[in-house]
Amino acid sequence: MAMSSNLARSLPDSPAGDLRPASLLSKMASRGRRPSQLVTSAVSADEAPANMSPGSVVGDMERGTLAEKTGRSDGQLTSRWRELHGSNDWQGLLDPIDTVLRGELIRYGEFAQACYDSFDYDRFSRYSGSCKYPTRTFFQDVGLAGVGYEVTRYLYATCHPSYPNFSIWKHNPGDDKLWSESATFVGFVAVSTDEETARIGRRDIAVAWRGTVTRLEWVSDLTAMLKPLTACGVPCPDPSVKVERGFVDLYIGKDPTCRFSSYSAREQVLAEVRKLVERYAARGEEVGVTVTGHSLGSALAMISAFDIAESGANVSPSAGGKKAPVCVFSFAGPRVGNTRFKERFEGELGVKALRIRNVHDMVPKVPGFLFNEVIFPAVLLRVADALRVPSVYTHVGVELALDHIVSPFLKPTGDLASYHNLEAHLHLLDGYRAHGQPFELGGRDPALVNKAADFLRDEHMVPPGWRQEENKGMVRTEDGRWALLQLPRDVEAHPVPDDIDIHLAALGLLVQEQDGI
Repeated sequence: MAMSSNLARSLPDSPAGDLRPASLLSKMASRGRRPSQLVTSAVSADEAPANMSPGSVVGDMERGTLAEKTGRSDGQLTSRWRELHGSNDWQGLLDPIDTVLRGELIRYGEFAQACYDSFDYDRFSRYSGSCKYPTRTFFQDVGLAGVGYEVTRYLYATCHPSYPNFSIWKHNPGDDKLWSESATFVGFVAVSTDEETARIGRRDIAVAWRGTVTRLEWVSDLTAMLKPLTACGVPCPDPSVKVERGFVDLYIGKDPTCRFSSYSAREQVLAEVRKLVERYAARGEEVGVTVTGHSLGSALAMISAFDIAESGANVSPSAGGKKAPVCVFSFAGPRVGNTRFKERFEGELGVKALRIRNVHDMVPKVPGFLFNEVIFPAVLLRVADALRVPSVYTHVGVELALDHIVSPFLKPTGDLASYHNLEAHLHLLDGYRAHGQPFELGGRDPALVNKAADFLRDEHMVPPGWRQEENKGMVRTEDGRWALLQLPRDVEAHPVPDDIDIHLAALGLLVQEQDGI
């Protein structure tokens, strides 16, 4: 459900000007002063090594200083990871916020942001709808080198495959079908490296989903009717558990004629999670599953986390049926399901969810304008559900509400897309200490807010939407003409792996499909 303006296009050049450390910015802001020059970089030009490329500087700004200043490197994760991932529903960790938890939230928020930063949404590209980068260099290419994770597979989704997802048809339909009219890159599955696993205390399987980009995804966002999960192939024993139809249709949609979405996003993520859980649990390792997403991606995160637990994809038979705990870190997410979805999600399945939102953002307030947890108590919502009142929705999990007005770096604006912007949410997390306390930067560069937005105060001299390709990808050819650079992309590395049927069969999903369920 993210606005299309919330997307980044490519690795940026370094911002020009006098770059002073973020610690100085924080002190000036806390004193009520505004810096008069460009001062919004966490890594100054003087501090950056001479051999560091502009892309490396961006990666350092996004992660390098943050890891040290939030407690991610102090060894606490090894012993506290279950607590930080909701074993006690984050009691006592949110107000004031636990510094190690804040680092975790920003890390997973960066995973969701990486889905935007790597998405090729240029309608003139021969690869529109794909991920711009190969899996082996994904984190380096999005500026997160050294994050300690490796992408194991990309996720693709489709909805209404008879219609194109972009505003025009591909220019050359006969050009070897390099990409698909219907399939789009929607997220990824990654796993922590051996070194990172030792540091964080478990083998972490991370699933990240992006928000709305294509026009058909906007159709999914606006389809607010509830649909039973049992009608979607999810093995939920209770037919009264329902979710928003547009969200789940995108999750289960497939196009048999497309090599990238011949399996649904649901089948792709369940098979991959099942494979990784079994692989590492069989070695005797502690394994956890963390799902994250922004906006529409938050809805997909909630549904897929429910499905992972309901289908048993987080269970390892070779490890005696041991279950990997499932946790969701959600950003700016809408309501997803009804009261029974919430009860089964939190109760019977034990999935944990922490929702981060900007109180001025409208997206988390929908769907369910009339019947929701804000207007009615849970008991009345359950009665309305039982009476089959349409559009009864409620949020799941624990909420962390932030307010962009408290940040001295953000300007007053009526732009609703800025309120919803994921980078703005990460900025608010970075400066949040406790409700009622002053905003204080922790280590994340405020300039990132304006990657694809216009939300920073003008005196910081950071141009809006600064993260873009030089000349929008146009290059001059040998004959002096200008043309869009079409770099060869290893699309053969993107499709679904051959072993997906093996893992789906282990979950019983192929049998269900044959039975017409």
